[in-house]
Amino acid sequence: MAINQLDCFRATVAHESHEGFLYHFGLTPDLHRRVREAHKLDEKADIAKFYGMFSPRSVGLRAPGEVKRPDFSVYFKDIEIPPRAYINGLGVLEVPGSLYHFTQYISPLRNAAKFEDIEAFPYPSVKGFLDDHMAAEVEAAHQAGVPACTWVGHMYENAWQVRGYTQFLMDTIERPEWCEYILDRFMENNLATAVAAAKAGVDLLYTGDDVANQRALMFSLPQWRKLIKSRWAKVYAAAKSIKPDIKIWYHSDGNVEDIVPDMIEIGLDILNPVQPECLDPVKLKKKYGKKLVFDGTIGTQSTMPWGTPEEVKQVVRERVKTLGYDGALILAPTHVLEPEVPIANIDAFVEAAKEFGTIL
Repeated sequence: MAINQLDCFRATVAHESHEGFLYHFGLTPDLHRRVREAHKLDEKADIAKFYGMFSPRSVGLRAPGEVKRPDFSVYFKDIEIPPRAYINGLGVLEVPGSLYHFTQYISPLRNAAKFEDIEAFPYPSVKGFLDDHMAAEVEAAHQAGVPACTWVGHMYENAWQVRGYTQFLMDTIERPEWCEYILDRFMENNLATAVAAAKAGVDLLYTGDDVANQRALMFSLPQWRKLIKSRWAKVYAAAKSIKPDIKIWYHSDGNVEDIVPDMIEIGLDILNPVQPECLDPVKLKKKYGKKLVFDGTIGTQSTMPWGTPEEVKQVVRERVKTLGYDGALILAPTHVLEPEVPIANIDAFVEAAKEFGTIL
């Protein structure tokens, strides 16, 4: 018997045992190409559909017609822009690296000398964006048997990319009002997006910031609470005040164990990616499993690139046994799959996930 993704999602977030487990993964461009070639798929083929992946339908705000893009080039007049470099939607210059899809960031506010420079930057904004289509799109997703989701975005990651990584971290100590101003500008967008999604009846909000390295947080806990937790708390509270059962998904790579209780306190429902190379998923499950769904847990620094297909299957089975006994598990590699991952391991991951039931 097969169940649809919406029913499976609802059972998952309710911590109810059920048939099947939702699963998903992302592919870097070169690996995406090789997967298509290996399976003789057309260039326009839907990889998620081919593999039967968890695919909530994206519902978001729309710009009211054409939005005039700011002239971010004025922030890079002091440098020679390399070939193939481009300015992204945040105004950050991305310079292609020497390997695959990697780029280097050059931040527009890297040379800011006074607070007025920070204030004057043309931050991306969703002010005036339209939401009158969103409720109908949510209903259409439900009719199709899939959850509706909204990408709310980053906050800290956007802030440091616009200011510069080192510069932003120095600001937290020397000029905290600078980094708080930048964070607030991005929080305004996140808040407006989350509120619109909740009003439309969206099931799932995607949020995230990489705030930890392999060993620990990148901030002291008090600093993280002041700068980042406090702002996400406002976003989550606003959404849940409108739709109490809306689910909050949060991504941070690295060892985030220290902030898990705080994230639960402000409304977190789904934690991603729970990297086994720097966290003990079973330990976290015992401590926080009644409050959280885990999304991820299959190592992309270990199992997926370097394991055999049978080892991949064994890890998936072990995760289901130790983390999914209450149904509160979404199976996934802990990051987008890089070029060194064998296609046989991708297929093995999907085969193992499908052993536990069929999801339409």
